[in-house]
Amino acid sequence: MPKPNGKVDNLPRHEETEYITACPRNCYSTCSFKVRVKNNEILSITPFSKNLATPMGVCLKGLSYVERANSNERIIYPHKKIGNGQFVRISWDEALNTISNKLKHFRDEFGPQSVLFYAASGMSGLINEFSGKFWREIYGGVTTVYGNLCWPAGLEATRLTLGENKHNVPWDIENTKLIVLWGKNSAESNVHEMIPINKALDNGAKLIVIDPRRTASTQRAEMLLQPIPSTDAAIALAVASEIIKNSWADENFINQHVYGYAQFKEHVVKYTPEWAAKISGVSAELIRKLAFYMGTVKPMTLIAGYGMQRYTNGGQTVRTLISLAAITGNIGKLGAGWQYANLQSYVFDEVLEPLCYYPPNIPDSKIRRSISTARLGEEMLKTSNPELKMIWVERGNPLTQNPNTSKVLEAFRKLEFKVVVEQFFTDTALEADIVLPAKNMFEQSDIIGSYWNPYIQLKQKVVEPAGEVKPETEIYWLLAQKLGFTSDQLKSILLPPGDEYVDNFLNSKLKKFSGITLDKLKEGPILTPNLQEIAFSDYKFATPSGQIELYSEQVRQLWGLSPLPTYEVATEISSEEEHEYPLLFMSPNTKNRIHSQFNNLKIIKLINPEPILHINPHDARKRKIEDGDIVRVFNGRGSIIVKAFSTYEVRVGCVVLPNGWWKTQGVSVNMLSQGRETDMGHGSAFHNNRVEVKRIGK
Repeated sequence: MPKPNGKVDNLPRHEETEYITACPRNCYSTCSFKVRVKNNEILSITPFSKNLATPMGVCLKGLSYVERANSNERIIYPHKKIGNGQFVRISWDEALNTISNKLKHFRDEFGPQSVLFYAASGMSGLINEFSGKFWREIYGGVTTVYGNLCWPAGLEATRLTLGENKHNVPWDIENTKLIVLWGKNSAESNVHEMIPINKALDNGAKLIVIDPRRTASTQRAEMLLQPIPSTDAAIALAVASEIIKNSWADENFINQHVYGYAQFKEHVVKYTPEWAAKISGVSAELIRKLAFYMGTVKPMTLIAGYGMQRYTNGGQTVRTLISLAAITGNIGKLGAGWQYANLQSYVFDEVLEPLCYYPPNIPDSKIRRSISTARLGEEMLKTSNPELKMIWVERGNPLTQNPNTSKVLEAFRKLEFKVVVEQFFTDTALEADIVLPAKNMFEQSDIIGSYWNPYIQLKQKVVEPAGEVKPETEIYWLLAQKLGFTSDQLKSILLPPGDEYVDNFLNSKLKKFSGITLDKLKEGPILTPNLQEIAFSDYKFATPSGQIELYSEQVRQLWGLSPLPTYEVATEISSEEEHEYPLLFMSPNTKNRIHSQFNNLKIIKLINPEPILHINPHDARKRKIEDGDIVRVFNGRGSIIVKAFSTYEVRVGCVVLPNGWWKTQGVSVNMLSQGRETDMGHGSAFHNNRVEVKRIGK
């Protein structure tokens, strides 16, 4: 029976217990692992080898969950801001009364759309659906955001070309003879993928990497091509032209499964390696060599990263890459395929493509207004009728991660009231009027999928919430009562406090799958029902033609773009012009954090203590920059001060500083980015940035 506080006394308190759980972060791997608990404290994390995708266990970030859960810097009580930006602890009653009064005031005076609800991808799971239900059904509507910062251009490009987003199971890479990592640094962003990659290489496969940087993933590569950022489509079109010219295309596969090949073949004739070399900075000789490998070595697995589709030409870039897998017949076969996102485990309506775009022209019955995530600051400032008066932020840190930080900060400070639900005092939390403590991954059960591995997993509750932490579902329940709703009214809309209600909800989601129960998920991950281990092996493509569409009328109709894959110069980037800001600024992900999460932890700081700008020695010498110098990195949108070190891992003309650093940690890279959308999918094109770097001193 539940206790009066809504908790169930089913967690051992004084004896050491081991649980199987899974990481809910926005990461390819979605690792399974074992966690040891004693006296309501996380003791250790160890591998769970039965997950075939992540048998070696969690990365350094996953190991740091022990510190993250037990950190004395964690927010475990409600806080409000007082003078001079200081925060003081307050009671839940004061917090909820203040918030509910503000919500009533803004709704009654300006309408519910005067409140902006911003949620991002900080923690995935089915339970997140109740946030939207609160704003729709309880508050009566709200302004939301559409699009996201991660992957929509590539998702949409893949959907339009192949019909859906899925790929072979991760361990199928062991069967390939050629691996092409195009814009992906698996050794840092998807560490478990290196296991089957290395097994394939041990068995004689070859590895080719296309990346402006020489990363850890290139150590065993046969070839490394370092293009100017955003010019990947030019290379891909030239490779396609060479494959067709040399009769390396798989005509039998094309005749059966590819739509629009005749138009595509005529289209790419003019795209020579010399043309692509001039645009990309990669020699024509290397482009021809790449075409030879991709045209003659089979099976080939083409693995694309997310960074290159975060440009204004990102969607069409991805379509050009898919075309290479299509014309060589490397789809639907063992050891072959296009790997971008595998959403086969997203079998619940509520988690299907949860980070994908929500088109602004298709609002539901209550959410009648949405603004662009990519242009968050600008659109918050210009929104009217009604103006935005309040924001609620959960599972996100927009003042670090969204483009054009200065505009986002300006928009935040214009608001009358700000609520942030967080575990730590991030850049965004420091701007709040009230900060509510967020649960961590161990304090409430949930079901999660993965966009890489094919498992359904249970993220188990293994400890009671620390301090006065309440899961978001309980926060919304209590807040709804403050707004005048009774428990009886809420039971059909929100999730009542108590573990048994969470379990009942999750079990209800599992009912449509025979044999999958919470009890079985507690024993470990389960392969998704109806899994297609070799994606598209039935050669069924959910496109209008029922084939792989190299020519897509939907591309024209939905996005106003060429129905054939093309190369367009990305905004702010051109190799043929003189620029006031001559260096291309790259802000990739890093193995040390997931965007802006984890880097505040001591264990991570030991590895990655401060932000460092990496610059090619040629560019450093021109600016008289020596290793360890303090430099100013700037453009017309802002500037940052950081240490610089030179390295040949960065191509000439580029500088690199990983994203995710907080302003309070010294640097906010998005001070330099502009709010722009990608060519399709409403993604964020925040990599289209030029900068200059000047030495300040040691």
